[in-house]
Amino acid sequence: MLDKNGIAKRIAKEVKDGYYVNLGIGIPTLVANFVRDDINVEFQSENGVLGMGPFPFEGEEDADIINAGKQTITTLNGASFFDSATSFAMIRGKHVDLTILGAMEVSETGDIANWKIPGKMVKGMGGAMDLVASAENIIVAMMHTNRAGESKLLKKCSLPLTGVGCVTKIVTNLAVIEVTPKGFKLLERAPGVSVDDIKKATEGVLIVDGDVPEMIL
Repeated sequence: MLDKNGIAKRIAKEVKDGYYVNLGIGIPTLVANFVRDDINVEFQSENGVLGMGPFPFEGEEDADIINAGKQTITTLNGASFFDSATSFAMIRGKHVDLTILGAMEVSETGDIANWKIPGKMVKGMGGAMDLVASAENIIVAMMHTNRAGESKLLKKCSLPLTGVGCVTKIVTNLAVIEVTPKGFKLLERAPGVSVDDIKKATEGVLIVDGDVPEMIL
């Protein structure tokens, strides 16, 4: 089973040379720490940063340099800062190759709910709806079940939707899953996790073709 860093490390393998990548709040922000050193990647944050690096070491933080989740970040040589209008023009103009988001629920048809729990105060949906409407490659980083042990990979989302039919792949603490027209397809399983464990933790349709390899981090 993976922890949050393990999920981020596995997602980092999906990042290719030359990609422009948007990192959402939560687990996705950790991905920048695990990208290979031999490739060039530009990480974008919707608050107006292009060229994010790994998180700073303790004592080296600059409170003026933050991501969309208000976490202090580092920037790489050549990084740029710009206003939200320019940032969203980049997103809406489909200039981002990969979007990595957290989620509270994902449906077997690729719907995502990640911005609101009814009855709880939220400041707004942020840029999530722009991202899921504009990106063609969306990977979700999430825990497979909630704190009550209930599946977060569902037949149909119960929470307000952020986007419809937009998720392409999901990496959880248990598995790597592709969203297909027929449902969730199991691609890899986390170390120490069996196919039966994943089946029990998945409410939506789970497609298992032959032997499922254990993921390599």
